[in-house]
Amino acid sequence: MKAVVFHGVGDIRLEDVPEPKIERPTDALVRLTASAICGTDLHMIRGTLPGMEAGTILGHEGVGVIEEAGASVRDFKVGDRVVVPSTICCGKCSYCTSGYQSQCDEANPNGKQAGTAFFGGPKTTGPIHGLQAEYARVPLADPSLVKLPPEVADDRAILLSDIFPTGYFGADLAEIKPGDAVCVFGCGPVGLFTIVSARLMGAGRVFAVDALPDRLEKARESGAETIDFNAEHPVKKLKDATDGVGVLRAIDAVGVDAYRPETGPAYAGSRAMKSQFKEEQKEIQSDGSGATWGGQWVPGDSPSQVLQWAVEVLAKAGTLSIIGVYPETMTRFPIGMAMNKNLTLQMGNCPHRKYVPRLIDAVAAGKVDPLKVLSQVEPMTDVIAAYKAFDDRRPGWIKVELMPSA
Repeated sequence: MKAVVFHGVGDIRLEDVPEPKIERPTDALVRLTASAICGTDLHMIRGTLPGMEAGTILGHEGVGVIEEAGASVRDFKVGDRVVVPSTICCGKCSYCTSGYQSQCDEANPNGKQAGTAFFGGPKTTGPIHGLQAEYARVPLADPSLVKLPPEVADDRAILLSDIFPTGYFGADLAEIKPGDAVCVFGCGPVGLFTIVSARLMGAGRVFAVDALPDRLEKARESGAETIDFNAEHPVKKLKDATDGVGVLRAIDAVGVDAYRPETGPAYAGSRAMKSQFKEEQKEIQSDGSGATWGGQWVPGDSPSQVLQWAVEVLAKAGTLSIIGVYPETMTRFPIGMAMNKNLTLQMGNCPHRKYVPRLIDAVAAGKVDPLKVLSQVEPMTDVIAAYKAFDDRRPGWIKVELMPSA
């Protein structure tokens, strides 16, 4: 079968690989009818999420049809159409039963202290082959997979595998209450769904910070008041908009590959932190991630920029939600400022299985249309070109669906 295979930082290939097989009685084999490219994939290719093993199939978003079910699988049968949540869970450990399925004690083969198990990730997450392929083995199928109703087509369902649940999780962690002023940093796919989720939760004002015109336009379409950090200082703009108080909730949907301002009022402050940012880059870079690869797969230049701004813009006793990806080697955080403002910090990997069923219901009921975030549908045969366009943040390339099979 065809699959996208990681060979090293800056090196991914579309290759013929063996089809997966049932390995345990709790497995299911899924023929994928849709997959997608995610910003988390870029972290791994850029080397800012280390520990990837050569030969790992990438991708953690999938929709498909059950082709074979292990002897112990009870809730699914051959022919069932399913969404594959990005993280894997057992459904019965103390974390799963408490709604922290992304910290399942049983799913990660590296042991109870290993943390999140997800498709197509580093060695610490399994590794478990990913979903940018024609077929995939899904461990722990019964507690992990979710059936799809016929009215939710693949192009909507693929957005329910990771990015919509993650955005909703970010808004949930931020403890948004009706009327709250909220700021979302980053208007990529997850940030856009965070905006949508904040509005679903009744936020009074939602601000969105980015610098790319197409993403800011999408944020406005979703109901946000936008701030271009190359034209305005986000901290000053948000303080002015809230009579000096700041926002009560802030969500970091960017993570370690943040970019600092290139122009405008925020440029001077970011330039003053350039030496710190360079030290941070050294902390997080894995072998090869300092290379430019001909201008491709280039990491962000200001790993802690969003964290700094988010803490500054929050009102006293506010809440910071962090859903952007940071590796364990990232150590910089403005803890003194956060502590002295009595901030609440919540963060982590999305427990997808907790949120996917309710979001399927919302989409099926017409309460929200995730298609507004989808911008490209590309065949698997063009996947490397699609990856490069997405990595370059080419205008209009917001979210890319892949068609793994004919």
